[in-house]
Amino acid sequence: MTQASEVAVAMDWGGTWNRVGVLDRDGQILWQDRVGHARGTGKDELLGLAEGLLRQAIDWCGPRTIAGIGVAIAGPVEPETGTMYQPPNLYVLDGVSLKPLWEANLGYPVWVGNDANLAALGEFHLGAGRAMAEAGTPPKTLVYLTISTGIGGGVIEHGKMLLGANGLAAEIGHMCVDSREDAIECQCGVRGCLEALASGTAIANIARDRVAQGDFPASSLASESNSLTSATVLQAAGQGDSLAVSIVDGVVFALSVGLANVLHLYNPDLIVLGGGVTLGLVELDLLPRIQERVKARAMSELHKEFRLVASYLGDDPGMAGAAMLVWQNA
Repeated sequence: MTQASEVAVAMDWGGTWNRVGVLDRDGQILWQDRVGHARGTGKDELLGLAEGLLRQAIDWCGPRTIAGIGVAIAGPVEPETGTMYQPPNLYVLDGVSLKPLWEANLGYPVWVGNDANLAALGEFHLGAGRAMAEAGTPPKTLVYLTISTGIGGGVIEHGKMLLGANGLAAEIGHMCVDSREDAIECQCGVRGCLEALASGTAIANIARDRVAQGDFPASSLASESNSLTSATVLQAAGQGDSLAVSIVDGVVFALSVGLANVLHLYNPDLIVLGGGVTLGLVELDLLPRIQERVKARAMSELHKEFRLVASYLGDDPGMAGAAMLVWQNA
């Protein structure tokens, strides 16, 4: 078979859902399925569900040539062996080496990476980066942030992932943006992380705390205090609710500080934001405000030469990046 007829099996494994697809070299999803799993699901059951999805994908491929299996998984991963290191949302997989396990069980080469790193890879080659290249301005350095339950990050330099010594680079969500001793504590145990101030979980937690303080009794959020989510807060902000607006202003400030740090660390010419919170920020037309605030913190005019855009791949950058991991290594 020719390269054009090859396919990659790609998995995007998050804290509550696992998606598997079959993609061609152009990034088109030919087939996909997904399965949910509750928090607290045991290791053997999680691995069984995941392997079952992969077997479904392999069976669907029929006579097609499978170049390999790419896995984007939520949490720190050692890329050579695909070993999980204390994944906060899949903690029962700590120490599990997915690459040798599935290569033995499934008979195909397997590559494993952090989901945010691979989402960055997908956006660079198949999403926002490709769109810029087709417009005549291909990016050199792309930084991707997923802003959803938590905040993850990935950096692509000239088409390759920046991984660090142990594959743990670009944990942008755990960059300190509030150094006060009484700053909000992150789920990682450190205070003042970007994730603790601007993630979906953070927005909901901050809203509940502010409602409990009773400073905004007329806020629509007060009547929904037991079921507050980041989507609730973002929607209320769009309707002019004063408490919601103040919370979202805090999110914009935290993201602006965090992205200014990113600007000085990596000098990107393209920053891509993904995840559910980003969708809310786009609906409120806040990305231009964030970009201007980041530029205001830039140390030089050259640092200001970047674009800030929402994900071009929607829910699919992780799966697209997992497929790209196969194409880059097969």
